[in-house]
Amino acid sequence: MNIVEKPIAVIQGRRISTGDGIHLIANEYPRGTRLDTHMHREAQLVYAARGTMQVTTPKGRWLVPPDRAVWVPARLPHAIDVLADIDMRTVYFDLAWLAREQDDAELTQEFVVRVSRLLHETILALFDGRNDRDRTSLLIRLALLELHQAEDSATFLPLPREPRCRRAAGIVLADPTALHEIETLAREVGTSARTLSRLFASETQLSFKSWCQRARIAAAIERLSTDTNVSIKQVAGELGYASLPAFSHAFRQITGRTPTEFVQKD
Repeated sequence: MNIVEKPIAVIQGRRISTGDGIHLIANEYPRGTRLDTHMHREAQLVYAARGTMQVTTPKGRWLVPPDRAVWVPARLPHAIDVLADIDMRTVYFDLAWLAREQDDAELTQEFVVRVSRLLHETILALFDGRNDRDRTSLLIRLALLELHQAEDSATFLPLPREPRCRRAAGIVLADPTALHEIETLAREVGTSARTLSRLFASETQLSFKSWCQRARIAAAIERLSTDTNVSIKQVAGELGYASLPAFSHAFRQITGRTPTEFVQKD
């Protein structure tokens, strides 16, 4: 895997320097754009004010609809796939600034959070063109405070690293709508069902059945986020659920919300 460190100075888009170790970048990307695996010297908070992206790190894959934001630590390899036209707003934090201003181990790991209305407005206010350093400093601190208070996102799908388990996961992800039997998958990847079951549990902290369920719900989130004309009932049918209530129950088990609640903005 070729990982290239990209300093923010060479990233295309509208770059705003706020001073004091914080930089802002505004970008627009069309659907289908892929930002290949790379990393940055700075930590970053990435928010798509419009559209949906998928962020992949060595740990797994996050779906990031418009009401989600992703924290990416410095020097973490990651790739971004644009699933629907996005207006991306990124706040970059120098490590020296974070070390001085933040003492939080949580910021050393990547994560995705649900964006509150306050955090949404705070991020957008950083990009409104007002060149007021004191105001910007307050907004940055408010954004970080809201980030710590934000609700965890359930759009993460852990990806196994063990080769046989990884191949099995790839087969499921290629067609999450199918009914994948672990016995069949095990034969395809050259192991036993018992071993594959054990590998999924140890590699993802989820049972094979639970992992497949999350993969299907992730596919549902992607579908609902990228196609505003599709109905929830239609998505349920495409994913093989026997009824809309069955789909809603599975969706709520993973996300804590019904599909209708999930796609609604706060």
